[in-house]
Amino acid sequence: MVFNTGAALLDAVVLAMISHEPEGTYGYKITQEVRQVIEISESVLYSVLRRLQKDECLEVYDMECMGRNRRYYRITEKGRTQLNPYISEWYRYSAKLNGIFEGCLRNE
Repeated sequence: MVFNTGAALLDAVVLAMISHEPEGTYGYKITQEVRQVIEISESVLYSVLRRLQKDECLEVYDMECMGRNRRYYRITEKGRTQLNPYISEWYRYSAKLNGIFEGCLRNE
């Protein structure tokens, strides 16, 4: 991806992906899903998860899977409250950008 990805966008993407799973989802799966849309290293992603946990937007629990513990992340009510303005702002922002780019295509 050519565009820089700021902390707010990373937070929004991670919260949105985790919010799709009511029981939460584990770190590796989150990493794989986020990497489908944003180029990001595991270390950066795990620091985002830790920050969201510290800010009480995510709760964390461990569950055994095939003899190993997996760390699961579940969005909290505070996380949902944080996600809602991110979603609204994203739609406003992307609509403005789409208008700009569509104008470029019409002028070709």
